[in-house]
Amino acid sequence: MRLSPCTQADLADWTAMRRALWPDAEDSEAEAAQMLAEPELLALIARDESGEAMGFAEAAIRHDYVNGCDSSPVLFLEGIYVAPAHRRRGVARALTDQAAQWGRAFGCSEFASDALLENHESHASHAALGFTETERVVYFRRPL
Repeated sequence: MRLSPCTQADLADWTAMRRALWPDAEDSEAEAAQMLAEPELLALIARDESGEAMGFAEAAIRHDYVNGCDSSPVLFLEGIYVAPAHRRRGVARALTDQAAQWGRAFGCSEFASDALLENHESHASHAALGFTETERVVYFRRPL
């Protein structure tokens, strides 16, 4: 397995996996390309020996309050996806371990993430990766 930061050459594979993770989002390769220029955003891609994209992770340095955290800045796992054929092979762990190393270079001492309340598969994955649940939140809104 080869892990590397996403580049322009990875846009098609990265965007396809982003769509698999977030099917309701209207992401484009152009938007992903803009993300590559963000200094406090890391997009990693995992490829197998043949070059096939196996998964990706996106992490950002957050300076605002992050639920359940006590410090700032905080490394935040914005998204992680491993293609079904490559799951349970250590891809997600490798991606998050590399992201953690990147976050330490920014002075982060905490690594946070979130998941929807009903996404039990994500909860289990986070636990397997060493995350601990800190709180549950329900958001509300009222139109004005």
